Amino acid sequence: MNAPLQIAMPKEASASPKTYRLLIGGKHVEARDGRTIERRSPGHGFVVSRYAQAGAADVEAAVQAAHKAFQSGPWPRMKGSERAAVLLRTADLIESRLEDIARLDALESGKPIAQARGEIAGSVDIWRYAAALARTLHGESYANLGDAMLGVVVREPVGVVSIITPWNFPFLIVSQKLPFALAAGCTAVVKPSEMTSASTFLLGDLLLEAGLPEGAVNVLAGYGADVGAPMVAHPLVEMVSFTGSTRVGKLTMAAASDSLKKVSMELGGKNGQIVFPDADLEAAADAAVFGGFFNAGECCNAGSRLIVHKAVADDFLAAVRALTAKVRVGDPLDDATKVGAMISTDHLAKVASYVEAAAKDGAAIATGGAGLPSNAGQYLDPTIVAGVRPQMAIAREEVFGPVLSVLTFATPEEAMHIANDTPYGLSAGVWSGSIDTCMEIARGVRSGTVWVNTFMEGYPELPFGGYKQSGLGRELGKRAVEDYTEEKTIQFHRGRRTGWWVG
Repeated sequence: MNAPLQIAMPKEASASPKTYRLLIGGKHVEARDGRTIERRSPGHGFVVSRYAQAGAADVEAAVQAAHKAFQSGPWPRMKGSERAAVLLRTADLIESRLEDIARLDALESGKPIAQARGEIAGSVDIWRYAAALARTLHGESYANLGDAMLGVVVREPVGVVSIITPWNFPFLIVSQKLPFALAAGCTAVVKPSEMTSASTFLLGDLLLEAGLPEGAVNVLAGYGADVGAPMVAHPLVEMVSFTGSTRVGKLTMAAASDSLKKVSMELGGKNGQIVFPDADLEAAADAAVFGGFFNAGECCNAGSRLIVHKAVADDFLAAVRALTAKVRVGDPLDDATKVGAMISTDHLAKVASYVEAAAKDGAAIATGGAGLPSNAGQYLDPTIVAGVRPQMAIAREEVFGPVLSVLTFATPEEAMHIANDTPYGLSAGVWSGSIDTCMEIARGVRSGTVWVNTFMEGYPELPFGGYKQSGLGRELGKRAVEDYTEEKTIQFHRGRRTGWWVG
């Protein structure tokens, strides 16, 4: 057995936990019933944060504040250029606090600090892109309806939006939603995960500093049953934007259906990288390791299935194993770390159970598969499971951990069948030197994103979302702001109207 990981205790371990109060109506307030949540750092084991724990009364106050800000506040009535200016100032403030935000996310989620910095930098870019869309949002006009008629289609903000975000990318995912809602003129109530709320609370402060009117954004920490459910069901909420598991997404959609709220769902994935013999196999092997183990595999876009042509499967698996052996697992605050801590001990056990079940079902654990001993925190060895068959749970269900399942194929048709044979359709990758092969796979795989000879790259300009049970709607892209609007048709008639009783 390898020596236990030695995790250095950061300065925060010897200080009192940072405390965060709810943000409601532009004010920082304690929860109505005085409850709090303590967050223990998954990479270091100490209590890093303490949040006020919201309940139903706090949800009511936050929704009312957002509703008031929408009904009578200045935000929806500002010029697009004025809203853009606030979003740009917010982006600048995020950039100025990049290291602070990255450290909060690394401490609370266990992700490597170097990765967290990249996520915050990407978030800055998204906020700036959303600011541009605030100025370009527009409707349509129709002057082809006859000499006496002019039709105008305008886009209006949908209203109060409930935004619910997960623990795996605390700052990045709220940045894929909130700036676009604000660009449209909406107001919002935001519930980050109860395990990673700190950076979203800091974002709330930065928005106020940037000049966002009070009540336009409200931030609540709490659990799904106490906070998420009433945020979804509240009659004054017009739209729900949710990122999380498919299971919880289905429950959220069902709750929203009672009042026919608009919904946007970014859910799970079981994403395959398909590797052909004529690919750049060195680059593909690097992408396979990156896709499988980035963010400890706690990523909806993880390339958790490696679908390899039988002609190169053995050699390719050997190359992937060799690269996996070089992946540095350990202290999230170490700049050299590639894979940090698992979010919780319960989640680690769940991920390990998938590996154990696959082994019992005849698959072979090529490397990893067990928790890594450490003096603090919880860590899982990056794992490769070979000999996986398409019907196994590990090949069909979202494991959400650093586990790479290896399947093989003989023909492009078989590869596409394996790729499509899951309930999900979020993303996929294809590796080949043939443009014909790449186009065939890219067109045949039913997923929202297909990467060709690369994997898991993203840009604000490109829409993101999935087919099937991977979600509903798209985030990012030039139409992202439109998702937070309603279309209104206005018809202008010139001159005297004629009709039933008017000659």
